[in-house]
Amino acid sequence: MMKSSLILVSGVSAGAVSLTPENWDSVTSGKSVFIKFFAPWCGHCKSIAPAWEKLMTEYESSPHAVVAEVDCTAEGKPICETHGVQGYPTIKHGNPASLEDYQGGRDLEALQAFASSNLGPICGPANLDLCDADKKAQVEGYLAMDVASLDEKIAAAEKEIEDAESTFKSELEKLQATYEKLSKEKEETVKAVKEAGLGLMKSTAAHVKQASKQEL
Repeated sequence: MMKSSLILVSGVSAGAVSLTPENWDSVTSGKSVFIKFFAPWCGHCKSIAPAWEKLMTEYESSPHAVVAEVDCTAEGKPICETHGVQGYPTIKHGNPASLEDYQGGRDLEALQAFASSNLGPICGPANLDLCDADKKAQVEGYLAMDVASLDEKIAAAEKEIEDAESTFKSELEKLQATYEKLSKEKEETVKAVKEAGLGLMKSTAAHVKQASKQEL
């Protein structure tokens, strides 16, 4: 079931389609999407809220498109992490499985123009005619599977992504540890060289050179 918010002061549009991990699949499946990722405290998010509310209202009955928002500070946080959202508001569009960044204007007219040109039906079980040969064969293969087998395949694919993310975080932590170790070693080396007399050597060399010039 779609969740709605009635809070305007926090930057969340009234009657908004608020996406969470629980309703993501049911709301976006088979549809092209236009999604605003936001934080309630974000000033720019509050500024765009009226235009976004209007756009969501215009598309609330669309059979092939979803205009929605995700609160990255609440239940929607896992979705924001999955799609690499780092700033607010971030707007993405396209296939819900492979979102692309929206780079256009953020006033109502710009958003409406983009939506009208880009929010159409996408390749999927309900729109096989929009699929190329490879995607059509892929969908037909999935349709031929029983639900239990399909769920098992989905779980395996999601596990692969989780493992990749886990490996990334682990290796990143190792790199961070290596960076900190090398940084500390560099600082200790620089300090030791300076304390060993580098400054005195430089001042002595400068003194000798200056004295030599004066003798000439």
